[in-house]
Amino acid sequence: MKTISQVASLTGISTRTLQYYDEIDLLKPSELTPSGYRLYNDEALEKLQQILFYKELNFKLNEIKEILQKPEYDKIEAFKKQKKLLSLKRSRIDKLIALLERLEKGESCMSFKEFDLSEYIEALEQFKNEKSEEVIKHWGSIENFNQFIQKIKDDESNAAQLAIKQFGSIEKYTEAMKYNLEHFSEIMEQIDEVSQNADEILKKSDELFLQLTADISKDVTTEEIQDIVREIVEFTNKNNSIVDMGEGYWDFVIDSYSNEAAKGITEKKYGAGSADYIARALKVYFGK
Repeated sequence: MKTISQVASLTGISTRTLQYYDEIDLLKPSELTPSGYRLYNDEALEKLQQILFYKELNFKLNEIKEILQKPEYDKIEAFKKQKKLLSLKRSRIDKLIALLERLEKGESCMSFKEFDLSEYIEALEQFKNEKSEEVIKHWGSIENFNQFIQKIKDDESNAAQLAIKQFGSIEKYTEAMKYNLEHFSEIMEQIDEVSQNADEILKKSDELFLQLTADISKDVTTEEIQDIVREIVEFTNKNNSIVDMGEGYWDFVIDSYSNEAAKGITEKKYGAGSADYIARALKVYFGK
């Protein structure tokens, strides 16, 4: 048995993090001493090792907890999948390092193959083959889904750049999309529930943006304006929580207000100058 301090020393994880894992029921100590100190046996350390592998692959703690708690969870199969994913990650990093080395030498190298979406496209093909009933249910036909995949292939470069902007990397984007595909049925059920309240959600969203743009001469840094922005962000995050929108989601949103089409739609709804005003207010909120 190891104390929490010994585990922290062994793994490099802080005692506070281990305490937090206990609080959220991700990793419970094997025993508590009469004084209340946490003790961990080999089984607990093995579970911690699995958690760290998943964290290395950018899984969120709630996702890791869900995986480990599944009755059908197979430790050996998990190791195989983790090994495969880490190998892919290493391969991608090796390619990026090689590209950077060439750029560092002054070579002109407009290469985007290191940012390809082939792994994501492969996951879509697998989903189509394994979940054909769900594909037909939500896309209408296999042919429609094939057209969806082809559209991504045809516009892969642009799609990859958008994915990197929103998620930080193709790897993170691919993992998020794979998770969505693996949990497709439950996600669609939740979306259906949200859709039933779509009118109410849109109405509330419009009310908040109307408040924000009621007087665009106001300083966007004021507490009044930033309180409205905070409410918009929290409301949007809450209603987008069904799927992972990526760490760069709000950067993506801010940039969208400079897009002529989006700008036109926004200003038609909230008045001239509203798109720039909303973007400035969001930038202040996120410290951009």
